[in-house]
Amino acid sequence: MRFGILGPLAAWREDEELDLGTPKARVLVAVLLSRAGRPVSEDQLAVALWGNNPPKSATKNLQTYVHRLRRQLGDPARVVRQGAGYLIQADRDELDAARFEDLAQAGQVAEIADAPDEASRRLHEAVRLWRGPAFAGMADVPMLAAEAARLEEVRLSVLQSRIAVDLKLGRHAELLGELTALVRAHPLRERLRAQLMLALYRCGRRADALAEYTRARATLIEETGLDPAADLHDLQQRILNQDPSLDLAPGVAATLTNAPKTPTPAELPPDIPDFTGRDDEVADLEEVLTALRPGAVAVACIAGLAGLGKTTLAVHVAHRIADRFPDGQLYADLRGASAEPARPEDVLSRFLFALGISGSGIPELLDDRVALFRSCVAGRRILVLLDNVAGEEQVRPLLPGGPGTAVLLTGRVRLVGLEGASLLELDVLPSAQAMDLMRAIIGDERVQDDPNAAREIIRLCGHVPLAVRISAARLLSRRQWTLSHLADVLGEERHRLDELVAGDLDVRAGFEMSYRMLPRGAQRAFRLAGLLDAPDFASWVVAALLDLPVRQAEREIETLVDAHLLNLTGTDETGRLRYRFHDLIRLYAREQARRENSESERRAALARAFGAWLALAEVASECVPGPFYRLMHSDAARWRLPEAVSGSLLADPMAWFSAEHAALMAAVVQSCEEGLTQLAWDLAGSTETYLNVRGVYDGWQRMHEQALALCRSTGDKRGEAVLMRGLLHVTTWNSPPGPGPAMTRMRASASQLLELFTTLNDPLGTSDALASLAWSMTADGNSTQALGLAERALRMATDADYVEGQARAYHVMAIIHGEDDPQGALPVLEKAAKIAERLGNPHYTTTITQFLGAAKSFSGDVAGGRELLESSLEMARRLNYRYLETFSLLYLSKLFTAVGDERARATAELTLAYSEDGNFGHYLADALSVLGQVDLSEGNVSAAVSAFERSVQVWRTRGSIPYLARTLRALGDAYGTAGDHRKARTAWEEARELFRGISHEEGLRTLNARLG
Repeated sequence: MRFGILGPLAAWREDEELDLGTPKARVLVAVLLSRAGRPVSEDQLAVALWGNNPPKSATKNLQTYVHRLRRQLGDPARVVRQGAGYLIQADRDELDAARFEDLAQAGQVAEIADAPDEASRRLHEAVRLWRGPAFAGMADVPMLAAEAARLEEVRLSVLQSRIAVDLKLGRHAELLGELTALVRAHPLRERLRAQLMLALYRCGRRADALAEYTRARATLIEETGLDPAADLHDLQQRILNQDPSLDLAPGVAATLTNAPKTPTPAELPPDIPDFTGRDDEVADLEEVLTALRPGAVAVACIAGLAGLGKTTLAVHVAHRIADRFPDGQLYADLRGASAEPARPEDVLSRFLFALGISGSGIPELLDDRVALFRSCVAGRRILVLLDNVAGEEQVRPLLPGGPGTAVLLTGRVRLVGLEGASLLELDVLPSAQAMDLMRAIIGDERVQDDPNAAREIIRLCGHVPLAVRISAARLLSRRQWTLSHLADVLGEERHRLDELVAGDLDVRAGFEMSYRMLPRGAQRAFRLAGLLDAPDFASWVVAALLDLPVRQAEREIETLVDAHLLNLTGTDETGRLRYRFHDLIRLYAREQARRENSESERRAALARAFGAWLALAEVASECVPGPFYRLMHSDAARWRLPEAVSGSLLADPMAWFSAEHAALMAAVVQSCEEGLTQLAWDLAGSTETYLNVRGVYDGWQRMHEQALALCRSTGDKRGEAVLMRGLLHVTTWNSPPGPGPAMTRMRASASQLLELFTTLNDPLGTSDALASLAWSMTADGNSTQALGLAERALRMATDADYVEGQARAYHVMAIIHGEDDPQGALPVLEKAAKIAERLGNPHYTTTITQFLGAAKSFSGDVAGGRELLESSLEMARRLNYRYLETFSLLYLSKLFTAVGDERARATAELTLAYSEDGNFGHYLADALSVLGQVDLSEGNVSAAVSAFERSVQVWRTRGSIPYLARTLRALGDAYGTAGDHRKARTAWEEARELFRGISHEEGLRTLNARLG
């Protein structure tokens, strides 16, 4: 284990950084590490986490944080209970602050022993452990703030000791940049000021050294009212007198004097005047390139696709740190993206000439040139910028051999084989930085005139700096153009790359160079993968596109990733890597596909990819507990993966759907656009079980409606029926209010569905449609007709041995009996329980358990009902199925309300929250009614009225007459209790008319009594 507090809090096991959890959990870790090996009391920890007013649950919460921490660290013995507190175990070599103090002590001992080289090595190593301010981001925690201040003081002391040793070793020139920055950050630290003055003096800048004293004196007087201390004043006098004691020791001076004198090259291209953003990247590169690494060259690589500004960033950073490399800066464009990359021997010849080697002194052989180059730069502070690198083989001969130098590389390929190199993967610009770049070029006034259009231009440019720069350049050269006009021009996707050209700047040209360097197989993979609209995809999808084995497709993908033409986005829920195109790269890939692949080839490739998704989806959907009907499929061709691959992918069907559901929905839409009707409706239907469990109702509805329109336009009646069956579920129970009550719409759709499946002579679909129609009729209170339809559905399902249809029919029968006839529902539910056992669908088993619990509760078996409802709640939560969970909570809240259980309100409020979040209209209205009853029983009449009024509003959108009538009756009761008899009568009269319309005798009797 390694723990880091010298900078942002971090912990590593081996080389893997651990997730330390929430902000409070991280504060806990930080406080324990600040006193590693010593116990910290619970009271101190509570104050650190919550301040002086910790919650009552602080002790329990603290125990939870500690438990999680032990699990995250993977070693329970790391954090132990001791006395009234906790202690974290960390050896000195595991905690960066302890290692820092040990190294600092060793360095200072070596300094006292007059071993400057050893002292320098140790002190440099100590300072490099700092990654930022100690406990960065936690300065508001007093316990940590005090320790951070102490550590910062120690750091500055060690830093000054290290600089003193470096000055003793004659490194004054290379210290100037660092000392200047330190003095600027700590203007009152006189020792740092003295070290800067000495470095300037030894560099021959006596006047600058004296001027530094003048600045120090002015700052001290202004800030403290005091003159500089005697030591600083004495140094000024010695500089004035050019005291020989300020010079280097004779041995060190002799070493430096005898070093070969060479020219100082300064070959960097000009910096970019309007360079914008990339602050983090600039800081990271500066840190890597200026860090002194004993025995090693500092090497940083910037990689990324064309147009991201790799060269711009590299040149900018090089200029910022040039003063840290006083012996010169070398530059070469290695033309890595061209047909003829630069040869290392030619680049070395030019470098050697720049370093003072005459033409006749440059060896012929590459190895000899490498050796001479490394000898020339040995012991010198030189920065080498190598732009547009082709690969490791090209760049290795150009690397210096010893410390002191730094090399900055750019390229479109990842130089993963370059030992010890720090790799920066450059991404597109964040929105704010892209906007800053546009402002820098065209001026803030034009951007402010139409900021929305500016944002749209940046979006259409994909946040690629080159594309943004080109767009801004076009606006600059066409003053009459508005930003909206350019946004409209770029909005034409097929011609967008044609518009991203300005002078010699051309987005497409950069992509072209990378594409032409690819092998033929990778080019084909690039073109066909670019056809997909899916936001991201796995390698097996590319295998289907190419009609190749997965491993072969993965080799082509790896080539595209290395060329930065395809992005690796991470690992999905199945453990597979996922890939994504940048928008502009995808446009270029499609251009190439249209140019090099026929329409039939493109269409066949897409059909194979969609067929691969369908082959897996239809298998996965059978393993996901969903609606009680059998999924129906088309005759569309499947592209089947080897069993070993498909078995691995579908080991956890829900995980596979989670990984692929966005891609599946995109595939449905694209299948519709391509006119692949059977693939479109079959893919859509195969996602229903997953979307239902996960509650992705909006996407479900949009996808089905688009595929349904295609089926109707192409005359695919089976696809139309399958999609209508799925839409019937989501539009009735989970969609926002539509035209007319939901149950009325359900009845119309169910009637149309029945007609479709009857025409298709499909007994399974007909049974489903009959059950849905029966369900819809319960809203009219027409129990007799509804029961007849449900029994018809049951007979048809039984004759066809359609178990799912039998399950659905029994479910609907139980709903028809409902709360008014729980005794009639019980025998139906007992039969349904046997079907559930045969079916093995946990969704159905949970539902039947819920209905049995409700029926028993309404029949007077309170204990039995509660036990079943609580059991169903646990079952729903194990399924992670919020809709089912809400049903169980709803009927538990009704039961608790009926028996006066104190849990009634909390349960009803949770039901309400879930119903609002999931847009479960029936449950929402019912939960509001329950809350109204709770409020009324507690004497909170105004709250009860409000809850019942809202419940009535929702029931009107649902269209269920029995429920609406009961709620109106309850609302009238609440009005009466509040003393508003006029409103009470109005509500009761409407309820009586509704009960009369559905021949509900009990309801009529109660309302007549109230109105009498």
